[in-house]
Amino acid sequence: MKQDEPIVDMITRFTDIINGLKDFDRKFTNGELVSKMLRSLLEDWNFLRMLIENTKDVNTYLLEELYGTLMTYELNNAETKEKTRRSKEEMKEPPKKQIALKSTNDEGSSNTNMSDEELDDLVLLVKK
Repeated sequence: MKQDEPIVDMITRFTDIINGLKDFDRKFTNGELVSKMLRSLLEDWNFLRMLIENTKDVNTYLLEELYGTLMTYELNNAETKEKTRRSKEEMKEPPKKQIALKSTNDEGSSNTNMSDEELDDLVLLVKK
């Protein structure tokens, strides 16, 4: 299996190789094919490989069933990796600073009483 190769591509390549060997009158049992497929998985798949080898009889485990298990594991693993990636990205973003201004409305006061300097300070504060 190649790094970052989808399991479907690996299964297709595996099937092509096996079919090519069958053309040379090489016969494989189902157990041999399942074992070869499990051995060809990358280290990322060690958990699933060990689980199958320890809980299933590799000689009676159907190759098609193994394909389905591998595709399901890849799909679930991809979703988990995506969630982990998103949470890491969220943790990297610094919290956004927010300010709140309290507004008072006195009938006797108006904005025209502010000096130009105070008005500039207010505009600058709002822009920030």
